[in-house]
Amino acid sequence: MTAVNEQQLPVVTDVISGLKHKPGALLPILHEIQNRLGYIPAESVPLIAEALNQSRADIHGVISFYHQFRTTAPGRHTVEVCRAEACQSMGARQLEAYAKATLGVDYHGTTSDQNITLEEVYCLGNCACSPSVRINDEIVGRVTPEKFDQLIDELRSQPLEVH
Repeated sequence: MTAVNEQQLPVVTDVISGLKHKPGALLPILHEIQNRLGYIPAESVPLIAEALNQSRADIHGVISFYHQFRTTAPGRHTVEVCRAEACQSMGARQLEAYAKATLGVDYHGTTSDQNITLEEVYCLGNCACSPSVRINDEIVGRVTPEKFDQLIDELRSQPLEVH
């Protein structure tokens, strides 16, 4: 296992030191690392384990148990397809298959250009406008394959941000 890279290390150590003394610190630590980095680098597992006096297997077990934790960097944009019952009754399964085919990835996968990561979600609270997707932080309802194509085209046409 390699060391956490130079840009990630200060983030990971800051999160761990700020939260390790709280009761039940593991989940808040994992959530905060993912919030800041976009995913939980595998290289951070030993640091978390040592700080919490737990085994690496314990930390990895929690990460792999919760489907919302990522262990690889996501694309520039995240597209989540709602799989709750209301959305399924209004065509989410067909939309899900269409999204996978259009993007060429399965859930938790990222397009080859690193632009879009496809995720599943279990209820966006937009049941009256099913089927729904969330793109980054925006919920969009009544998504048809045609509307999905429009949304993806918009994402792909956005210029890269230079930092």
